[in-house]
Amino acid sequence: MASSVVNMHRNGLVIAIDGPSGAGKSTVAHLLAERLGYQQIDTGAMYRAVAFLIHQEGIDPDDLEALERFCSGIDIRLERLDGHQRVVANGQDVTRQIRTPEMSLMTSRISALGPVRQAMLQAQRRMGAQGGVVLEGRDIGTVVFPDAEVKFFLSASAQERGRRRYQELLAKGEQVTLEDTIQAVTSRDLQDSQRDLAPLRMAVDAIAIDSSDRTIEEVLDAMVAVCRNTSHADPDTSEHVSTPTNGNEP
Repeated sequence: MASSVVNMHRNGLVIAIDGPSGAGKSTVAHLLAERLGYQQIDTGAMYRAVAFLIHQEGIDPDDLEALERFCSGIDIRLERLDGHQRVVANGQDVTRQIRTPEMSLMTSRISALGPVRQAMLQAQRRMGAQGGVVLEGRDIGTVVFPDAEVKFFLSASAQERGRRRYQELLAKGEQVTLEDTIQAVTSRDLQDSQRDLAPLRMAVDAIAIDSSDRTIEEVLDAMVAVCRNTSHADPDTSEHVSTPTNGNEP
């Protein structure tokens, strides 16, 4: 938890789910939001959408002045349509285009840049200010919402995450190999953990969950139990919330 005392936002908890690429954060965040009746804010999709726009416009990521000007006018929206989230960037539906291996690597590169991070940081904080939200990413619990009432760090082995991503890409008709997909996951991990600005790391008060050998339903049940326990705490009496010390005992 963010602290021993729960400080509820107006519409409910702010729930942060961090972790490496391919750990299942987006899927779990979506299901957790549904289970709790919360809004999901897919921050990874937001960064991917920015990466797509930068690539589409041919902007040099090393030109920080041009990047800052461009980011100041970016409009990223997360919309629900027929039960599915659509990512709209500057009026374009880019939901499918942002999920390619090329965009994954591009996202890791641009998400480490100051102008991009500042624009997305402000947008995400506005979206989650009133609570009742589930956000997933790589620095939600450490940078975006360091005082989030509930923080999870969801991980899995690189081999397992690569296998999941490989199956996902095959289902979309992409021509990829398992070896290349695992290598892409490993490269993304290295980039995310070594970048200077907001590197991937687990918040000291986050609950660690390894999903390598757990089903989505098992992960979800563990998270729901923690969230419900936290939401039942009474902030007026400064009730303390016990935090599990083991990711397998949420």
